[in-house]
Amino acid sequence: MLGTERLAEQIRRRATQSPRLGYTVKFALTEDGVIRWDGTGAQPLIDTVDGPADTTIRISEDNLEKLLTGALDPTLAYMTGKLKVEGSLGVAMKLTSLLGD
Repeated sequence: MLGTERLAEQIRRRATQSPRLGYTVKFALTEDGVIRWDGTGAQPLIDTVDGPADTTIRISEDNLEKLLTGALDPTLAYMTGKLKVEGSLGVAMKLTSLLGD
C-alpha cells in the first residue's frame, strides 16, 4: 500500500492536469484516512483533512491504488462493491478519467 499521503500526491498530480471539476469529492478510506479534492476553485486543492464534500467515495487504500495504476476498472469496482458512492453518482463518474491510468 502507498499510504494516504502518497495516494493524495498521485491524485494531486492528476487533478492539476484535469479540467476543473466544480465539486468537492472525499475519498473515505476504509483504513480511516481521508483524501479530499476541492475542485471548486481555479486550482484544485487536494488534502488529507476531513471536511464536507458533494460526493463521498468509500474505498480501501489498496483498491484506490489499483484504480490509480489502472489495475482496477472504476465501473467494475463500483459494481462489485469495492467502491461505494454517497452523493452524486454523476460527480463520481466525472472522476473516471482521473482514476484511470
